[in-house]
Amino acid sequence: MSFKLIKENLAEISGVLGVEPKILGNNIRFEVNHHDETRKLTLEIYSDIPIGDVNGTLVSVYTANSHLQLHFVTGFVVSEMCEEVTFVAESGKKVSGLIIEKLGGCSLFCNVDRAVLSGDFTQMAPEVMMSSIALSLTEHILQNPSEEKED
Repeated sequence: MSFKLIKENLAEISGVLGVEPKILGNNIRFEVNHHDETRKLTLEIYSDIPIGDVNGTLVSVYTANSHLQLHFVTGFVVSEMCEEVTFVAESGKKVSGLIIEKLGGCSLFCNVDRAVLSGDFTQMAPEVMMSSIALSLTEHILQNPSEEKED
């Protein structure tokens, strides 16, 4: 399933991150600048671009110390309470998520078994629990696993 960014999506993302989008050719850029110089990032969203042999949506995050990408984004969830946007990509029974915070932080969780998203967090190791809780917000937008082949 491919996700294409539309105008309403920009308003949702902009509202949570507190910055206006900049349209730069084939991408949309959000520059998240917190008052603390160490908490800045740039989020770029490329909607419906060639990625290998097929088109998809790519999300890139640039910070002072890292560059993160999530390919074939299938959707996103905004959380006003947490002041963050979670971009999700799924493949079979695995989910990956890139979380962008209004205050300039970001987290990346890759190849998380989707079964742990609705599992009993109290029975999980802390390392697994963190990704499970973070990505559980996306569970309502994920495809039915039977609709997709597992990789």
